Amino acid sequence: MNKDYTAALADFDRAIAADTTGDAPWLALQTLVREVIGAKLFTVMLSDMKAGLARRAYTSDPVSYPASGTKPTHRNEWFDIVHGERRAFVANTIEDIAKVFPDHELIKSLGCESVINLPVYIGGEMLGTVNCLDVAHHYTPERVERATSLLNIPAKLAFMVAGRL
Repeated sequence: MNKDYTAALADFDRAIAADTTGDAPWLALQTLVREVIGAKLFTVMLSDMKAGLARRAYTSDPVSYPASGTKPTHRNEWFDIVHGERRAFVANTIEDIAKVFPDHELIKSLGCESVINLPVYIGGEMLGTVNCLDVAHHYTPERVERATSLLNIPAKLAFMVAGRL
């Protein structure tokens, strides 16, 4: 399916340009992500590699995944892919998610069994990740390609704008 995402990108641009509230960049990015690849659960994590910590900056489910506090960065397969190789991490089964995320039971309870984590790098520094979760086997090669080709620049822009608000 070759859908044209020009309108979705234009909507994202308008939202980023117009809204000055704290969550505006993340809401705009969430809307774009849901149009381009789909996501039942959408979160944004900020990385502090010097401290070895990550902090959730935004969540589409504040009850299950509140945007507060920090968690340590674990050096595992996920870390090697996202930090070492600077590429998206994809898992399409809950079993694969369980290998790298200790909260896999909560993820499954929310009806999510697949994930794509898009790392956001600017100036050689990882600012964080855009995390999209959905049903099992949702992140097909086609969706992963769309994510990495259409969402990287908007994600960078959202991080930059969020840092200004």
